[in-house]
Amino acid sequence: MGKLTVLALRAVIVALLAGSVFVQAVMVPLLASDLKGLDEEVARLADPVLVIVVLGVVTAQIVLVCVWRLVTMVRRGTVFSHAAFRYVHIVIGAFVAAALLVFALGAVLAPGEAVAPGVVLLVGGAGLAVFGIALVVLVLRMLLAQAVAREVEATRMRAELAEVI
Repeated sequence: MGKLTVLALRAVIVALLAGSVFVQAVMVPLLASDLKGLDEEVARLADPVLVIVVLGVVTAQIVLVCVWRLVTMVRRGTVFSHAAFRYVHIVIGAFVAAALLVFALGAVLAPGEAVAPGVVLLVGGAGLAVFGIALVVLVLRMLLAQAVAREVEATRMRAELAEVI
């Protein structure tokens, strides 16, 4: 991975992390005040929705930090090692948690007349999409496992060849 690519990706990660902190510090309190000012049925949804939003942002932050660490490993040439699995597992767990949070949001919004049924269906579809991303990362983890196994095998063969020579 080239220096420019790493720099661009890190700039994007920093911008996303700064944006997520802004959402947590500014937008969530504004959303809370807006939701509490509406009718009683919407106001009862405010607390669970706000908790789900904050936890969802935390899962995104976790993914961003893990991607940063993986990019660092790529830059150092150590990504094809067992240490990378820790970060990949955390990313998979964060995406599964995010999917569960989206499903929980749908469950919170479903009862009552405050939200249209179509919106709840869209939220369920979004949860399914986030879970699909977790499955894609799981497949990529399997590819990483194959690459690590090949790297270990190549290292072993180089050592045997060095002994012969």
